[in-house]
Amino acid sequence: MDIFDILKKGKSETVEFKAGFNKETIISLVAFANTKGGKVIIGVGDKGRVTGIEAGPETVQRYLNEVKVATYPQILPNIDEHEIEGRTVLVFEISEYPVKPISFKNRYYKRVKNSNHLLTLDEIVDLQQQSLNVSYDAYPLDENLSSLDTALLENFVETTNSRGRINLQDDLLTNLTKLKLVQVGKPTLAVMLLFGNHGYSIHIGRFKSEETIIDDLLIKDPLLAALDEAMIFIKKHISLSYRFDGSLKRKETWQYPLEGIRELLLNSVVHRDYKHTSDIVIKIFDDRIVFTNPGRIYGNLTIEDLERDDYVSSIRNKLLAESFYLMGDIEKYGTGFIRIRKMMADYPGVSFNISETGDFFKVEMRHTPTKTPIKLKPDLPENLPENLPVIQTQIIENILIDPKITYNELADITGKTRETIRIHIKKLKELNLIKRIGPDKGGYWEVRDVRK
Repeated sequence: MDIFDILKKGKSETVEFKAGFNKETIISLVAFANTKGGKVIIGVGDKGRVTGIEAGPETVQRYLNEVKVATYPQILPNIDEHEIEGRTVLVFEISEYPVKPISFKNRYYKRVKNSNHLLTLDEIVDLQQQSLNVSYDAYPLDENLSSLDTALLENFVETTNSRGRINLQDDLLTNLTKLKLVQVGKPTLAVMLLFGNHGYSIHIGRFKSEETIIDDLLIKDPLLAALDEAMIFIKKHISLSYRFDGSLKRKETWQYPLEGIRELLLNSVVHRDYKHTSDIVIKIFDDRIVFTNPGRIYGNLTIEDLERDDYVSSIRNKLLAESFYLMGDIEKYGTGFIRIRKMMADYPGVSFNISETGDFFKVEMRHTPTKTPIKLKPDLPENLPENLPVIQTQIIENILIDPKITYNELADITGKTRETIRIHIKKLKELNLIKRIGPDKGGYWEVRDVRK
């Protein structure tokens, strides 16, 4: 990008301005090296005004030496000199470093939007794991393999083979070793999470308000069993309605897409930070369900990235992700939120929001009713005309359930326009199948028996 374009766009996640060279310059370079790389332009004020600096060959070399001495592992930025409006500016450019984290005098920084932030201890550990391509759930534990749930292990092998993504034909120990779930004869954290006693919990509650809890469940079982338990509890506490589309068979409509709920459960157990012992917390309210996970977004991903369909996933617990992928629970890495958004296309009253609070990742799925559900199919009058259109049958069914139903509600339920509903109601009145009792406001509909 041209230097003038950079100055015009201003400071950003990858660009910093400094009037002169100082320790803040090196901190910015360190932050860039630990994030996505970037440029520090020396001789430019905070608001992009060119002030210039005095810079000879010895000055540039001194700056490079100061950067090398103050950083570990040592970094060496590229430096380009530019003349702008008769003034000299230096552009220090550093790429994202493959070995992280880089420190400035034993302190570690990252770039967030247009400023530098000191890394927490957890973030330092995460960066090191990413740099070394180490997965936290691959850590071997001093546990006995005999404590693993054999039935869950056998079900895992059977399910995995049925999906066709890998063929496991050896004994259980050999299979687990092949999948790196057992390393040097010791169970990893991942295998204990999936099939054993692990000490982590999923805490689910049904709330009437933030202060009033109706029901709750603390799940400590192996993850393969815990997911099913969690789904059963959630289904127990979200609403289910029935809808008729003119056919004899009713359609079930859950308050939220069940596949989306399971996707969020998988996201919770696969991407949570197991360095923290806090529970995964799921709160179910009348109009929303909230998932709260220990651990912020992993890697360089941001909330804005997750809201797009082209993000590239960073995986904190690779063995867990691989295991659920082999079982078919995860179709493709890094597509969970994309799939949820597609599922929600059939749920116009449901939305979801992603956020971070402290050291926790939160997803809220909210339900705003847009239609009046039909819960039971009513008994229709006998001897209705055989050629009665489906839309007119639907109108009669809904009037029988709710005599005060409005044109707009009928339009929402049937998926037709208000004008279409008005035309068909007029025809039903002409056939003496329905009658309006009372005024438009405060009145109600009556279904007439054609035999009378």
